[in-house]
Amino acid sequence: MRVLVYKRTHDDDPGPIGCFGIKDCMGAIRRRKFDAVIGIGGLGYEPRTCGIAGKINWIGIGPKAGRWFRRGPTWTFDHFLNFGTDGDLFRAHAPQLAERIYGRRLRHVMIDSMSETEKREVQKILALASSAPPSPVRSSRFKLASSGDRCRPKCLPVCR
Repeated sequence: MRVLVYKRTHDDDPGPIGCFGIKDCMGAIRRRKFDAVIGIGGLGYEPRTCGIAGKINWIGIGPKAGRWFRRGPTWTFDHFLNFGTDGDLFRAHAPQLAERIYGRRLRHVMIDSMSETEKREVQKILALASSAPPSPVRSSRFKLASSGDRCRPKCLPVCR
């Protein structure tokens, strides 16, 4: 399974609708082939201000490409778990990978460049979302302000 782990600076992409890329986050990195994404808070001023610093913020498994937005496609997921500001500390679940990402100031890492220990840590994190429901934007509970149920940049969910 190809997994992307990336550091975030703010907490509104993917946001409550479960659509990754609506603020063009990670830009061209969203063009990579991946089967899952783990968003973790960075350690700088902005993530600290947003309440996501050092935490697991969201997990998406089973991506489905949506509309292209600026530098890459938007994505929704078969399994989406958004912790927002309430996630556990990343170091508690993945101490080796946390040391590598935060210690080297990496913005993102793909699983194919990880050690076996780091890969096991990632698999344990993914297990947290293995039975999570799909991205809310893909469920019948929400519709977007624009027509259809596809993920569209800058649209907000509206309850039916």
